[in-house]
Amino acid sequence: MATGAIRGKRPGKAGGNWRAAIARTLRKIGGAIVLLLLAAGLALWWAARWTPDRTLYPTQGVTIDAGNGDVHWGSIKAAGADFAYIMGTDGSAGVDRQFARNMAAAREAGVQAGAIHRYSLCQLATDQAANFIRHVPRRADALPAVVWLDYDDRCPDRPTRALLLSELATFLAQIEAHMGKQSVIAPGPAFEADYKVTQGIARTTWLRRDFFEPDYGAHPWAMWQANDYVRLSGAAGTVGWNALRPEGEMR
Repeated sequence: MATGAIRGKRPGKAGGNWRAAIARTLRKIGGAIVLLLLAAGLALWWAARWTPDRTLYPTQGVTIDAGNGDVHWGSIKAAGADFAYIMGTDGSAGVDRQFARNMAAAREAGVQAGAIHRYSLCQLATDQAANFIRHVPRRADALPAVVWLDYDDRCPDRPTRALLLSELATFLAQIEAHMGKQSVIAPGPAFEADYKVTQGIARTTWLRRDFFEPDYGAHPWAMWQANDYVRLSGAAGTVGWNALRPEGEMR
């Protein structure tokens, strides 16, 4: 009986050790998860606030669209925005619903602003130019218009490079005649890799790369979208933050 009783205790002890080992493992996993969450939170906090060094890039600005809601431009200026680019038109018919309001409010707050046109590969250049001219007024104090070049899930077309460059040249000629100044082209990395627009179109370039200077254009960029995750008290969601290359600087 005694031997049987002793033998009966061993499985209980082994079971206790097994349960204790599981508990220790779960505590370690839980601790690791907490650390990962803390690290992710710190990374997001840092990303939402990081902007390029002002000693290297004294002039910096913001990119705004309707997704940022009713923007308080006084707060945007107080956050350090020296200029703003505002989403204006899209393809042959699209218009950012906050464009007119944002342009007027930015000027009223003393923030120099310019319009962005999101170029579509699925629509004719002349139709897109007509849309831009219809909704973006010519003003001497406006910044040069920006032509945003990127792929869009709504548009499956992939024209040849020769056709794209020809159409883009037509679009630029028409909107520049309307605005009275040359435009800026802003190709994304994938778009530039496929079409090499900066080699074929002689315009000032605005390139994009978060946290690191972009190097994918055929010549040095004039403006850099350095962080697409900035959060400001004057705008809903995230905004793009841009740095202007100092005049004459070719780093």
